[in-house]
Amino acid sequence: MTPADTESATPAPDPDDEFRTLGEQLLRTAKSTAYRAAVQALIEEQTILSVPAVRHALIVDSGRARKADFEGLSGRQYTLGLDPEQHAFLDLVLSMVSIGRTNICVVQDLDDRRLPIILRAILRLAGNEDLAVGRRL
Repeated sequence: MTPADTESATPAPDPDDEFRTLGEQLLRTAKSTAYRAAVQALIEEQTILSVPAVRHALIVDSGRARKADFEGLSGRQYTLGLDPEQHAFLDLVLSMVSIGRTNICVVQDLDDRRLPIILRAILRLAGNEDLAVGRRL
C-alpha cells in the first residue's frame, strides 16, 4: 500500500455504533412517553430492530431525523419473517403505543431475556424508573 492508499481507505462503519446512533435518534424523536418506552424496548431487545425488513417498515426519514412509525410497522408485522418469540415481543410493544390489543398472557411466550425488557418498558410507560427488574435468588 502506498501512503495515498492508506489516506483514501476509510474504516468500515461499526454495526454497534450504527445501531446505537439509530437508537438515540429514534428515542430523541419519540413523540410521547409510550413511544419512548416502546423504542427503548426494541433497542434493548436488539434482534427485532436488527432485521432490515423491520427497520424498513418502522423507520421514517423526514430529512431532518429518523423517527419510529409504529403504525407503518403494524400493517406489515406478519410479513417481517420474525420468529414466534420476536412476534410476541413485538405485539406487546405495539400494544404499548395503542396499536392492536394483545392479551397479557403472551408474556408466557417470552424467554428469560425478553421478559425483563418488557417489564422495564411497562414500568417506563407507568412513569416508574425506580423499581428494579431482575432475577429473584
